[in-house]
Amino acid sequence: MYNRTQGVDDQSRLVEQHATLVKRIAYHMLARLPASVQVEDLIQAGMIGLLEAAKKFDAGKGASFETFVGIRIRGAMLDEVRKGDWAPRSVHRNTRMVSDAVREVEKRTGRDATDQEVAKEMGVKLDEYYRILADTRGSRLFSFDDLMEDGAPEPSFGQQDGPADATEDERFRQALADAIDGLPERERLVLSLYYNDELNLKEIGQVLGVSESRVSQLHSQCAARLRSRLADWQQRPS
Repeated sequence: MYNRTQGVDDQSRLVEQHATLVKRIAYHMLARLPASVQVEDLIQAGMIGLLEAAKKFDAGKGASFETFVGIRIRGAMLDEVRKGDWAPRSVHRNTRMVSDAVREVEKRTGRDATDQEVAKEMGVKLDEYYRILADTRGSRLFSFDDLMEDGAPEPSFGQQDGPADATEDERFRQALADAIDGLPERERLVLSLYYNDELNLKEIGQVLGVSESRVSQLHSQCAARLRSRLADWQQRPS
């Protein structure tokens, strides 16, 4: 009984210490979601993710709670938004088309695909391509986050079922890191400023000297490029 009580106290302490993290992640995520999404819903879902993380976390597995809980909170928020997926099928179809076009161009040329080349591969004008990128930014495919949450094996950080799962997690993390290292310099910088420094799109635009809409295009195109380069992981059987 003492051990159970101590465990509950530890969980409560973890929740109290990281409650502000839920709000910070919610507001950061809200900036790139449709206006119909309410921050209160994200916070509520994030708190549930935090509670579950506190219950499941095993410090003996080697991962820090901060790493573990951040992924769980984001995952819970993404799941909540997916329940009310607002985007029409055409947006999802276009998202796949962009990734497929990027992959074909890069396979053919052996280098990073340019905006103009991707648009030509899709058979659309450049302005239309940019419109498609703008649509995909707010769809259920939440760009970079979804590479970890939906399209590929989810890193379990401390609760693998066995050695094979741990190896698979590590292999995917390495594949993702390699794909990021291979991105064009400006796209890598956008990722770093957005996910590591947690700047919003407007702030990133000020750093790069471009418009907020251009940063949005770069972010969406970066996600499409990563999806195309990790396509083999997405097509693997569960």
